[in-house]
Amino acid sequence: MGQNVLDTLIGAGIATADPKAAREHYERGQALEAEGDRAAAVDAYRKASSLDPGPHYAFRLAFLLDLLGEEDEAIGIYERLARHPQPHIATLLNLAVLYEDRGEIAKAEKCLRQIMDTQPNHARARLYMKDVQASRNMYYDEEHERSQQKHSALLDTPVTDFELSVRARNCLKKMQIRTLGDLLKITEAELLSYKNFGETSLNEIKHMLSSKGLRLGQGLDGQFTNYRKEIYEELRGKAPDAVLNKPISVLDLSVRARKALQILNIQTIGELAMRTEAELMGVKNFGQTSLEEIGEKLGEYGLGLRKLD
Repeated sequence: MGQNVLDTLIGAGIATADPKAAREHYERGQALEAEGDRAAAVDAYRKASSLDPGPHYAFRLAFLLDLLGEEDEAIGIYERLARHPQPHIATLLNLAVLYEDRGEIAKAEKCLRQIMDTQPNHARARLYMKDVQASRNMYYDEEHERSQQKHSALLDTPVTDFELSVRARNCLKKMQIRTLGDLLKITEAELLSYKNFGETSLNEIKHMLSSKGLRLGQGLDGQFTNYRKEIYEELRGKAPDAVLNKPISVLDLSVRARKALQILNIQTIGELAMRTEAELMGVKNFGQTSLEEIGEKLGEYGLGLRKLD
């Protein structure tokens, strides 16, 4: 039974869940593998997966298929496991290696970045990423190049090319926001904190970005995106990681200030120093007093809020 057929049966409910029987087939597969009968082990793992579609049995099946040279089927199973909300790191690592072997460099890099977004210091992921990036210099990934060029051209599009109200245009102009790329580096709170910029203008801009598959603050997502990494590197020149990674609680802030930081999901001193005054002032009930309080607390560590260029 091939993997596509197996997925169909599971999805249709034809394969009845039976964890006990699945475990027995899996253990038989392990025994067959130990005896060197990998082909029979694959059949046992397939049966285990059909009776219990959880990731453990499917992962072992994919791993063994890869060893037997059945890359297409192995990749198909790994891709299914990778679509899980929290895929196992080993799944992403193995899939990245298979992608790289096939010259699908962009896909391999995406798998590794998925790991490094949550575990930026994962040793194997970092090592594989170096290999993948080295491979990118060896292969000309035409599809990736076209995608990157198209994306860059979109982000360079002037905001004046879109039908926005006079108020929205004027506010963006005064904030020196000239392109779609600039908008991705701004949050809703920053826009709303600007004088004369209201919900109507905000909804205009959000709708405009949505039509292009974009959203406000997208350029700030993830602590280790290129943009935020640059900001973080600048902060490291002012304070060590030990300070930047300290929890906000050590600042002993007032209740009002703490609530504002909770709304913005700010948990460390470094994350706070990466924010702007406008972003904080955009939070309801956050005033000048709280702003000065935070400024003083950050100042004790030689830091301050980020200034917009």
